[in-house]
Amino acid sequence: MKPIFEYDLHLPAGMESGRTYPAIFTLHGKGSNERNMHVLTESLTKDFIIIAIRGGLTLGAGFQYYELKSLGHPIRESFDLAVRSLQEFIAYATERYPIDAQRRYVLGFSQGAILAMTLALTMGEQLKGIVALNGYVPDFVKTEYPLQPVERVSVFVSHGEFDGVFPVRIGYETAAYWRELNAGLTFTIYPSEHTVTDENRRDFTEWLLRDAGLGLLHTKGGDIQ
Repeated sequence: MKPIFEYDLHLPAGMESGRTYPAIFTLHGKGSNERNMHVLTESLTKDFIIIAIRGGLTLGAGFQYYELKSLGHPIRESFDLAVRSLQEFIAYATERYPIDAQRRYVLGFSQGAILAMTLALTMGEQLKGIVALNGYVPDFVKTEYPLQPVERVSVFVSHGEFDGVFPVRIGYETAAYWRELNAGLTFTIYPSEHTVTDENRRDFTEWLLRDAGLGLLHTKGGDIQ
């Protein structure tokens, strides 16, 4: 079967035959690419299978997963197709690689965060958790999509205090929405623009390691935009 998306795959060194591993699927921002997400997961490669998914639509020199009418307003048909295709890709990758289906995570930034949250809401406990960085949940997802229970899905949401793309009020609105569905939500505002700082990355790295039962690792690296 030909995969739906182009992707970069990183397998932990010294993998043991017959063993399954937790996996993180990463989703980049609009106009970016899968390689730009590597800085966010470099401290997790020892214990996780990392699958960085490239958006299927070109946008300038980069890519996107769906098209927009305008900023913050996805074209519904394009968005719906992206969500279905990502669900299918996660199933495909789980069959192809030694992934622990009980410990699958989606980590997304900006457009990728929007999709990570939508996947959690539509897949429910098929995902162990999500990390959503500087995104939001579209209104039509909240009101028109068939949503699954997410009480037991682990959710980390963060936002930049000075985000000029999605103002910080959107971060607070997103957190309020999730708190109604998931009492265990982790939500943090960072003193940043539309980017992911070292502190933000350290926090979600430690959160992922704890949530997957893997302890803690030291982190290093820089910001992502």
